[in-house]
Amino acid sequence: MTAVSTQTLVTAVEAVATLAFALSGLLEAARKRLDAVGVVVVAGLAAFGGGTLRDVLLDRRPFFWVQHAHWLWALLALCVGAMFFLRARHFAPTERAMQWPDAVGLGLFTAGGTQIALADGMSGIVAVLMGMITAVFGGVLRDIVCNEIPQAFRDHRPYALCAFVGGWCQVSVQASGAGDTAALAAGAVVAIALRAAALLRDWRLPPWNPG
Repeated sequence: MTAVSTQTLVTAVEAVATLAFALSGLLEAARKRLDAVGVVVVAGLAAFGGGTLRDVLLDRRPFFWVQHAHWLWALLALCVGAMFFLRARHFAPTERAMQWPDAVGLGLFTAGGTQIALADGMSGIVAVLMGMITAVFGGVLRDIVCNEIPQAFRDHRPYALCAFVGGWCQVSVQASGAGDTAALAAGAVVAIALRAAALLRDWRLPPWNPG
């Protein structure tokens, strides 16, 4: 696979994941009854926060949302549309429905972040952590700004762990020589499947009880 086609694939993956995470930020901002600026900021943190932190840690410039500035216009359009049409009675059904786009976003951001780190020559463990940061920390920043303990840490259903396992699957497939496309698909599918299974079967991580 050429460098150009690989970059195109990663960009497409990040675009879909960004939309899914922006919607999660919109719902949280609406639930907190923030003003228009707050809605845009929280949606932006959810959508771009993890990828921005990854780019900072990998010293990548320009940041991915600077390089693709049309995503900012898409985010603004999404926020304006939601403020006109989203009502309180829509929150509960939308939140339930958003579990699945969120799971897809988790897998896609995991795969995209891991692939970017691998392309930069990072070791396996660093690439996996970069994928996990890309997938998880947008939601963490969203919840911190909204004065909540991050959902990824408090609901005990596997989230970051799904990204971690998916990242290692991607690294393993890449190391086997199967190619970038197969590796990206493996990382995304495994992370999405694990998160979907956790939601459907209500898998829970045991809380730490120091006694």
